[in-house]
Amino acid sequence: MAEDGVTGHLAASRPAAERSAGRWLLATAVVLLAGCGFHLEGHVPLPQPIRAPYIQALDEQSDFVQSLRREMLISGAHPVDTPDRASAVVDILDDAVTRRVLSVSAQNRPTEYQVTYTVRFRVTAGGGKELLAPQQVVTVRSYSFDESLLLAKEHEEAILQQAMGQDLADIVMRRLSRVSGS
Repeated sequence: MAEDGVTGHLAASRPAAERSAGRWLLATAVVLLAGCGFHLEGHVPLPQPIRAPYIQALDEQSDFVQSLRREMLISGAHPVDTPDRASAVVDILDDAVTRRVLSVSAQNRPTEYQVTYTVRFRVTAGGGKELLAPQQVVTVRSYSFDESLLLAKEHEEAILQQAMGQDLADIVMRRLSRVSGS
């Protein structure tokens, strides 16, 4: 109990100059972080030409497209339902997941797979003006496989693909944030 009283007494008697120096140091750190382009993860501000985008994709329910829509909403964009109402069209040219065997057991059964998620996209504005030329982003992951745990491993692969789709959406959002209208 005596320690609590002493500690409390010392904190209360700390000079006002020390407290203001701490506040000044905190304010300086915040200004420096803001000045270097730091943004909280997941929030990428989009430029004006992409504030009302239309996402054109063959598979509207893919992990990537769903993640991209979510990221756009978080960033303050308002995706529209038709291309004629859009400020820009994000055209998903390719959205594919491939899986290949990396290693096999002595019984010639797969023990490790590699999953590759590839997305190709471009961005156009009204009149077909190209804002962002076709680009490809790819992410690759591998995971071990045990035939005796088939259901768990299928679930693991689905979660892995979802995470890969999110990673690719983050990359595409960063590229979209650099699009200029000119």
